[in-house]
Amino acid sequence: MKTYSAKPGDIERKWFVIDAEGVVLGRLASIIAMRLRGKHKPMFTPHMDCGDHIVVINAEKVHLTGNKLADKTYYRHTGYPGGIKSTTAGKVLGGKHPERVVEKAVQRMIPKGPLGRQVLTKLKVYAGAEHPHEAQQPEVLDVAAMNDKNKRSA
Repeated sequence: MKTYSAKPGDIERKWFVIDAEGVVLGRLASIIAMRLRGKHKPMFTPHMDCGDHIVVINAEKVHLTGNKLADKTYYRHTGYPGGIKSTTAGKVLGGKHPERVVEKAVQRMIPKGPLGRQVLTKLKVYAGAEHPHEAQQPEVLDVAAMNDKNKRSA
C-alpha cells in the first residue's frame, strides 16, 4: 500500500461564495480555513496547496458572541520603541475596513510559512454584498445551514 501524494496537475480548484451575515466569526473562519487548505478533499496532501477559492460577502455583518465586540483586542506594532497600538473588534467592524476581522481570524487558523501565505491569496473578503468574481461562477456555500450554532441573530 502506497501513500497517495497529489501532483499539481491533479488538483482541481472550485470557487465558493459565502454570505457571512449573522454567522458566528470563529465558526465561519474555521470552515473557511479548512476549505482554503483543502482538508475537506480526500486527495489532501499536506505539502501542496489543494484548497478552493473562497469569496466572503457581507463581512461587516458577521456576528461575535458574548462581549467580544468590546473585549476582543487586536494589537499591532509601529516598529518604534513603545509603539504598540490596540483596537477592539467593535471599532474595526464599525470602521473603514470591517473585512479585516474575517481576514485576521482566517489568517490565524492557517499554518505560518510560504504555503500558508500562498493559501491565503485564494481568500477574497468584501464588506458589502457585491463582489467582482461573477465570471468564475462561484457556488454558494451556506455556512449558516451547516449547523444551528453557526448562525446567531443580533
